Amino acid sequence: MKRRNFIRGLALLPALPLLGSHAPSSLAAAISGTTSVTPLDKPHSAWRELLSPQAYAVLFEEDTERAGSSPLNHEKRSGTYVCAACYLPLFDSQHKYESGTGWPSFTQPIEGHVGLKSDRTLFFPRTEYHCARCGGHQGHVFDDGPKPRGERWCNNGLALRFIVAGESLPELRS
Repeated sequence: MKRRNFIRGLALLPALPLLGSHAPSSLAAAISGTTSVTPLDKPHSAWRELLSPQAYAVLFEEDTERAGSSPLNHEKRSGTYVCAACYLPLFDSQHKYESGTGWPSFTQPIEGHVGLKSDRTLFFPRTEYHCARCGGHQGHVFDDGPKPRGERWCNNGLALRFIVAGESLPELRS
């Protein structure tokens, strides 16, 4: 574990009650293995030329951006949130909400466009999710979201690109 991630984890201790627990087992069972996307056979290092150093660190070194730092926190327009690396659509704006956490949050992803894995880098288990196409780290899913699903897909803004409704989605990168 990187020292900075450990220190960040310590800073989050007072907020643990607000963060919620790991994803419900029913959610993990429902999503794991259900992808309609063909994964890219591209090494993570090849993305370094296409991304800012900060976006690369989040997407392919599983770093986390500072809470409250993303302009996407305040994005209210209709549109689609795509992976900042490969441009796969991950979230529809109709599922975005203000969670109060400092990161863009959604009630659900586009079905089959994310993959899950267990993350034990902090003091409690969490469920991490990645772009199903390029493997880029997006964030974590928690079970403290709004009804009816109860899910909070907490995303790094640097891992997303917002496309306003009516604009063409970018061509998928390969």
